Amino acid sequence: MTVARSKTYLFNKKEVELARIGKVLSHPARVAILKILSQRTECVCGEIVEGLPLAQATVSQHLKELKSIGIITGTIDGPKSCYCVDWKKLESVKNSIDGFLDEIKNNHRECC
Repeated sequence: MTVARSKTYLFNKKEVELARIGKVLSHPARVAILKILSQRTECVCGEIVEGLPLAQATVSQHLKELKSIGIITGTIDGPKSCYCVDWKKLESVKNSIDGFLDEIKNNHRECC
């Protein structure tokens, strides 16, 4: 029996990282969470949950995904969880996306 595996090893580091960023940002709840966090200097997880039509466990999973690419940081202090946007990482993500878009635009050839 053949086991399906990701073939990300076939691509360069920049392509893999950009795809990972795109995957994490592809969910509207994560976009909404970033918007909520951008309006605060820190945020308790419960406040984020109140701003979304999702269960606390679902919001926590989305926070975990955003944290996995470093776009947010978070600390847990007993029952409180505080999350913030990592503005340096967000700028790095923006630069990666801009660089990619510039690259494909510069490679553009007329077709069809």
